[in-house]
Amino acid sequence: MSSRVRVVGVSHVLPATGADGAAGSPLLPDDHLLKLSFMDCLFVAVVPMQRLFFYQGPSVPAFPCVVHSLRSSLAAVLRHFLPLAGKLAYYPPSSAAAGSGLVVDCSPDAVSPGVSFVEAQFAGTIADMRRVASGEEHDPEALARLGPELEAGRLPAPVLAVQVTRPADDHGHGGVVVGVSIHHAVADGHSVWQFMRAWSAVSRSSQGLVPRPTFDRAVIRHPEADELAIKFLRTFAPASAYVRSSRPTLDLDQRRRSFLIRPDQIQSVKQRIMEQSVAIGKQLDKHQAPTSRCRRSCGRPSCAPRRGGGGDDDDDTCYFLVPVDCRRSLPGVGEGYFGNCLSLSFARAAARDLMRSDAGMAHAAAAIREVARETVASPLRGAERWAEAYAGMPRESFTPSGSSNRFMAYETDMGWGAPTQVELVSLVRKRMVLLLGAPNGAVQVTVALDHAHMDRFAANFLQV
Repeated sequence: MSSRVRVVGVSHVLPATGADGAAGSPLLPDDHLLKLSFMDCLFVAVVPMQRLFFYQGPSVPAFPCVVHSLRSSLAAVLRHFLPLAGKLAYYPPSSAAAGSGLVVDCSPDAVSPGVSFVEAQFAGTIADMRRVASGEEHDPEALARLGPELEAGRLPAPVLAVQVTRPADDHGHGGVVVGVSIHHAVADGHSVWQFMRAWSAVSRSSQGLVPRPTFDRAVIRHPEADELAIKFLRTFAPASAYVRSSRPTLDLDQRRRSFLIRPDQIQSVKQRIMEQSVAIGKQLDKHQAPTSRCRRSCGRPSCAPRRGGGGDDDDDTCYFLVPVDCRRSLPGVGEGYFGNCLSLSFARAAARDLMRSDAGMAHAAAAIREVARETVASPLRGAERWAEAYAGMPRESFTPSGSSNRFMAYETDMGWGAPTQVELVSLVRKRMVLLLGAPNGAVQVTVALDHAHMDRFAANFLQV
């Protein structure tokens, strides 16, 4: 473990019981085994999603009070989000579960160990911790240790862990970092923030959880659902990769940096995209605005910025992963669905077009907008080809993305005010891009690149 982060205590949190003395949701199957859907199986081998919430200021109580508040509120909210207290496991032969062979076991025996709750201390101030996370001070190991590790060396494996880290040097300025790791096979970004909104509401002693989570995987209907689940596991997660640690092998050549785009800058980019669209013959109606994802596409590290310009490479095709939330497009799913409900779409454009100073942003936005609209219109079309499409992506020309500017992470108030900083730290691929909604209509963009390209990308991004 990094010498800057030291674990001072580990305990476990059980879901609270109701008035009837039972813990659990009536929305789960009778056998408490939640079969993974084919969409869940896309993410079984993905490193767990890890989020860090930085709280700072006089409203942050003493560390023991923080720990007590978070533990009690976590227990209360886990009663409604019981799969997060369960285990990722093989389904037993006697079970009615079928298809992928993997389930989230929410039975009393699986839940009884509780969710790992780690207390830690950082050698420095809260300002030092923020510098580590923001990229000003490159210490990837310390950054990773600010979040909890899912002890997932074998199945059955936990799907949630929490860590609370205090600065050793407080100097009278309250501060704490709350880290949350969630296995991607159980939840997508929408589900993570659904859980965080509920947890923060309970922590503030607010009443009610809206919307209530639902877990029925059968609402995602596809005629070949079971076959797709098996296919996706074989492609993305052979048996040896069913379980992944939230602490990936550190790539010392990889840098991570977050950028904040203000609303006025977003509007400026939007205007430039609309003006450039004339040059490529795809002029937008004056009342038609590019989507938020398209407006943010201009500065992303696609293959074009990495090339020197000129030569045959300019005719190469660049690919951009556009994960589309399908909850509003699939009948019977709804906003309260807790699980993975993402369609994998791939936008593509010629490097030569993306490098055009007079139309590059419009080409990028048009490619992303087109594939996003097609996906919303028919979310599961071509699902049987998702595995081949992803496996066939040329990695040197492929930019994956995740999260969304619709996720209002900075509204995660645990009772001590809004977080001063939120970071998504599970960036495991170079050239990956993550988005978050930021205060006052801004957007936070986090990218991962090697050292050789980060400075160049940052200069281009800020110039745009």
